[in-house]
Amino acid sequence: MIVFVEHTFNWLYKSFKNANYRRFILYSFFYGKKKRFVSGNFSFNGLKIFVPDTLSFIWQYKGIFADEDYKFLTDSSKPVIYDCGANIGISCLYFAQNYPASIIKAFEADPNISKILNNNLIKNNIKNVTVVNKAVWINNDGVSLSLEGADGATIFSENNQIKVPSIRLKDLLENEKQIDMLKIDIEGAEYEVLMDCRDSLLNVKNIFIEYHSFNISDQNLSEILQILQKNKFRYFIKSPNNKDAPLINKKSKFNPAMDLQLNIFGYKIN
Repeated sequence: MIVFVEHTFNWLYKSFKNANYRRFILYSFFYGKKKRFVSGNFSFNGLKIFVPDTLSFIWQYKGIFADEDYKFLTDSSKPVIYDCGANIGISCLYFAQNYPASIIKAFEADPNISKILNNNLIKNNIKNVTVVNKAVWINNDGVSLSLEGADGATIFSENNQIKVPSIRLKDLLENEKQIDMLKIDIEGAEYEVLMDCRDSLLNVKNIFIEYHSFNISDQNLSEILQILQKNKFRYFIKSPNNKDAPLINKKSKFNPAMDLQLNIFGYKIN
């Protein structure tokens, strides 16, 4: 009976078990029909935030607080967390609440989104996050990004493109004794960055990668997985956007410029 309920009424089963999932359902009901880039203020889990795009926030809340995609185990008294692609700070707030003694370094390339990130941290009196308004990249020379105004700044578009400062992630990783969590959600730049860092991940204990496959570029998932395997990660993969009949429906209905998006979780076994 439990198996029947869990698989037939999965959303209902989760809502009974998880208060954050119940809140996600409420957000979906009240805000799910909003157009993109409608701003708003939200309060949850003792936090108060401003969001520039209510619709994208709903899905961020689901992944971060309801599904807990960034939850990890650590034996460190002060875990070091790198949040690459911190956006408006929802991930930082999750890390700060669940790992209060952590040292968090948040990288956000979009200057306007970075301001919102800073304000959300100040509003919630978060003291253990250092914000770096630069794109993590393969050098320190700057990189051209297409700014979307929410969570979709990418190198794979020429719309509203500006050059932003960059910082080489490889150099930062090699200067850390240990990184307990490395989160990489940088809208398609993950392949180039991971290739550059492929020999610099041995001191990383947990990693999250949001993989993006854009229609105009080669798919390189196998190379990313080889990097994880080389660095002794066990990995797990899930899709945040499953689609029916994928041999027919070849593009993402959420972003037609992409044909695949995956969440990749990697962890070391001592």
